[in-house]
Amino acid sequence: MSVHEQFAEDLALLALGSLEGDERQVLERHLQECAACRRELEALRGDMALLSLSTAGPKPPGRSRERLMAAIAREPRRASARRWWWMLAPSLAAAGLALMVVLLGRQNSGLREQIAGMQSDAAAQQVELRRAREIVSTLTTSDAMRVTLVAAKTAPQPQGKAIYVRDRSSLIFIASNLPAAPPQKAYELWLIPSSGAPIPAGVFKPDVHGSAAVVNPPLPVGVEAKAFALTIEPEAGSTTPTMPIVMLGAGE
Repeated sequence: MSVHEQFAEDLALLALGSLEGDERQVLERHLQECAACRRELEALRGDMALLSLSTAGPKPPGRSRERLMAAIAREPRRASARRWWWMLAPSLAAAGLALMVVLLGRQNSGLREQIAGMQSDAAAQQVELRRAREIVSTLTTSDAMRVTLVAAKTAPQPQGKAIYVRDRSSLIFIASNLPAAPPQKAYELWLIPSSGAPIPAGVFKPDVHGSAAVVNPPLPVGVEAKAFALTIEPEAGSTTPTMPIVMLGAGE
């Protein structure tokens, strides 16, 4: 009996995942030194894969079963004691295939969740990009109306700058050096049209440095602006300005 024939049965059992204990350790040490047995093991594992498919799919080549049967038949010394393992091979293959299906299903579910999260992030980034483009367009367009609002007799002098594009109803207002609003109060910006009542254009409170901004508040389309004004109103805002007007500026 050659060395390779000695390990023939163990190679088949290892391909089935049924070889344990000292015999597995002895075989693994042999495989580290024997390229022929390593090739035989890979071939048996390939045949085992084809046999596993036979439990639920097309019939594999007949040589696959014959190779495994032959590998076990070559070594009679323990065949009678372990032949029952071969009887379990189809069941073991079916169980392994079922386990693979479950694992792949879980992996696919995780991938779907990752893709959904990436799509959500991409959509949010697109919204932010559109908003940034609108701001840049409002600040740089040549036909924008630019209005400076100032207050007198205070130091440092509060100042507000309104940039308004009528065709897009786009408005950006930036203020500096504003005093803090009284308790329960806030500043409210007003668009004063060429005709009609003042239109609310945003409620805000300045930060600790007196700075504030209003960006693209909801406004009617195409309103011709004559001026912009700032008043102090309740925190929720008002529908009509409360006197006195804190800041006022007309178109340049």
